[in-house]
Amino acid sequence: MLTRSSVRLAAIRSFFRYVALQEPRRSALVQRVLAMPNKKFEKRQVSYLTRDEIEALLDAPNRATRSGRRDHALLLAAVRTGLRCSELAGLRIEDAELSRGPHLRCHGKGRKERCTPLRKEVVAVLGNWLRERGGQPSDPLFPSARGLHLSVAGIEYIVRKHVAVARLRCASLRRKRVSPHCLRHSLAMDLLKSGVDRAVIALWLGHESPQTTQIYLDADLALKERALSRTAPFSTRPGRFRPGDRLLEFLKKL
Repeated sequence: MLTRSSVRLAAIRSFFRYVALQEPRRSALVQRVLAMPNKKFEKRQVSYLTRDEIEALLDAPNRATRSGRRDHALLLAAVRTGLRCSELAGLRIEDAELSRGPHLRCHGKGRKERCTPLRKEVVAVLGNWLRERGGQPSDPLFPSARGLHLSVAGIEYIVRKHVAVARLRCASLRRKRVSPHCLRHSLAMDLLKSGVDRAVIALWLGHESPQTTQIYLDADLALKERALSRTAPFSTRPGRFRPGDRLLEFLKKL
């Protein structure tokens, strides 16, 4: 996320690029301004949920009520598709294709359209919800109490409400700050740990470049531990162990 100082510096640089074209005599000043470095800031690792934490969150809504069934379908779609909060809020009934090649169609950043495949469990839950929900193809998939599209703030409230319930069942959630974007990170981490290539993850999440998924590699402690287990301690000699003739003869006599 860009800080306020970074946004101001970007605006200043944009203006001085214009000055460089209009006032070549000021090129020395323009070069000094454009050479100004960005403000350094602490980069935090992404926060994500484990599978046990995700299950606790999905079990939190009261599915005996209509709003609880809507919230369960919404949370399940969020953690299984990795859609952005704004993309979830903009979904319409016609964007859910649940027959052949089930997927959700959404419009992401830059008005780019993409399709995200759905697992069988998501298809079943969304199918039940759509039969109960009814409505026209252009109506919102997850409506508010007034039948309108949920706002981003509304989805954030739904996540916070059910996280509070899930924390009573799953203690590890009490140490985490969970947001709709955290659910997006959770899917990315699950795909990464399953061996999915970074380019596929970037395509799935609608990233501009596979380099964006580098943040998930940085956050995956288990991946680092597996890499560490393949290295040899400093006190050992490098290379593969090769038994001597005496040891081989002894083993043959066993």
